[in-house]
Amino acid sequence: MSTAAAGDPARGSTFGPGRGATTPKIELHVHLEGTVRPATLLEMARRNGEELPARDVEGLAKLYRFRDFDHFLQVWVMTTHVMRTEQDFRQVVVDYAAEAASHGAVYLEGIFSPWFRVQRGIAWEAIFHGYADGAQEAWERYGVEVRLTPDVDRILPLDAAREIARQAVRFRAEGLDAIVGLGLGGPEIGHPPAPYAPAFAIGREGGLPAVPHAGETGGPESVRSALDDLGAHRIRHGVRAVDDPELVAELAERGTVLDVCPVSNLRTGVVTSLADHPLPVLLAAGVRCSLATDDPAMFDTDLGREHAAAAALGGVAARDLYEAGVAGALCDEATRARLVAIGAATDWAAAEAMPAAGEDYVRT
Repeated sequence: MSTAAAGDPARGSTFGPGRGATTPKIELHVHLEGTVRPATLLEMARRNGEELPARDVEGLAKLYRFRDFDHFLQVWVMTTHVMRTEQDFRQVVVDYAAEAASHGAVYLEGIFSPWFRVQRGIAWEAIFHGYADGAQEAWERYGVEVRLTPDVDRILPLDAAREIARQAVRFRAEGLDAIVGLGLGGPEIGHPPAPYAPAFAIGREGGLPAVPHAGETGGPESVRSALDDLGAHRIRHGVRAVDDPELVAELAERGTVLDVCPVSNLRTGVVTSLADHPLPVLLAAGVRCSLATDDPAMFDTDLGREHAAAAALGGVAARDLYEAGVAGALCDEATRARLVAIGAATDWAAAEAMPAAGEDYVRT
């Protein structure tokens, strides 16, 4: 995939003025299991003989009205059990690439959590090859570059974390170039990053940089540990760093990119109102921030809505978000050069002149 993409720098690079699908977007933080819309989830469940806690789209939509972060995790575990075959994993990537492309996405880094699938009898090969084949098809059909970062769930035993890292390195070494990093996800409170350092050392030695979640429900100390103990290349979320001005200054000086997901933060109660989201404060302090959906199907959002909501906050420039995405992407240099060329060919001034459509989210 990388070679084909790098050889066609113009592909997917034509964008006109406006904030929607007319500006290019890079998304570095999207859980592939959380992109599956209710109708597709029901289809997969029926195909695989899996029971869901609701039997129709409306019932699933009610389940997605989250009370808090723990409730979200419970629903996530229940619903993602329906994905069981290589076809399922491939379909998830291709379907989301189509959706993201409609909002202008040119590059995505998709997160997936293999361990719970393996514990239900699914082969590592089916999971990794299914997602990687989906990444290839996404490029061929929609011109969207997709890279993949398997997640270590921070509630897992340490030997399980090390096994995920070993498997990710193995598949990368066997030619699955779409595998580009190793993530850390799950509930932060009570599960600090430091104990997982040995797993991330395995990943790093195998050419997979660390891209952990930190500073979402956990405070600045979680971000600090992700940097110091895991050697984080990027921080997924990271918004709670704003509580520590010295840490914010360090993030800015280091050029560490935060993958910020405003609507997710609202849905899970990290912020009580989008009007109070720290994204503008972080940007004003010089921290590089990309923009992402996190779990768009579950949080009733998409890339277009995220960008509209961010623009309505004020002090958030689409070009800065895109360039942070370029800087943080775990891609080869030929792909990075292609992304830079796409940004250079975009009329950002015209895009910024268009009115934002996110005020409804800001008032939510």
